[in-house]
Amino acid sequence: MPDPSAPAADLMPVKSPVLVNRVGDEIPSRVILVSYPKIVFLYPIFLASIVAACCHAFFPATLDPAYGPAAVVSTIFLILLAGNMMILAFDFPRTTSLTLFFFVVALVLGFVLLFTFRPGLLPAITRALAAFRPLANSHFYWAFAGILGTILLAVLVAVRFDYWEVRPNELLHHHGFLSNLERLAAPNLRIDKEINCIFEYLLLRSGRLILQASNERRAIVLDNVPFITKKEDDITRMLGALQVQVRTDGP
Repeated sequence: MPDPSAPAADLMPVKSPVLVNRVGDEIPSRVILVSYPKIVFLYPIFLASIVAACCHAFFPATLDPAYGPAAVVSTIFLILLAGNMMILAFDFPRTTSLTLFFFVVALVLGFVLLFTFRPGLLPAITRALAAFRPLANSHFYWAFAGILGTILLAVLVAVRFDYWEVRPNELLHHHGFLSNLERLAAPNLRIDKEINCIFEYLLLRSGRLILQASNERRAIVLDNVPFITKKEDDITRMLGALQVQVRTDGP
């Protein structure tokens, strides 16, 4: 029979070992890392093509090629396409490059508006702008969306056969249609994060993640990892966790 005068701590049952990190937060048991090709950043123009196709489907009379709004929709689509392709072609690593990009866009739009509201300023440029009327029907936009959507779907399927899995004590590489597995010890895994393009980070919160295992000479470079900040935080908390065993001494 227990002694009523004994301290309360001596009467508590022994607790099993638990896994916690340094600040006591919940930690993930694993982190999945997927490197995507750059074509995934074309999803804005994919959505724009669907919107343009729906506009033609719901407003066929207004967007007839004989009217001006059809050319406006096509022009907006081309502007979005050009901007999306620039993200694929160039990196904008700093805020200064982002400011320069928006300055060039504002400058071009300013000239277009100037020649639109002041046609007599430069008649030759005004006539060239007036003659520019790109036209496309709903079949074009549906076809564009179908082709790009099929490619994006194929990419989503392909990456399921090539990804990395970070665990507390090991780094796993799943690859191949037969689920080939490569194991790397990762007790002292070094992680470096790089944000090479501001636009890519804004579109998918993506960036480059560099993993360096202690017993491996080569570094593992994963480009275009979505939600890279959260992934890095999860890996850091998981690898920095401590195994604490809470116990009390018996009588």
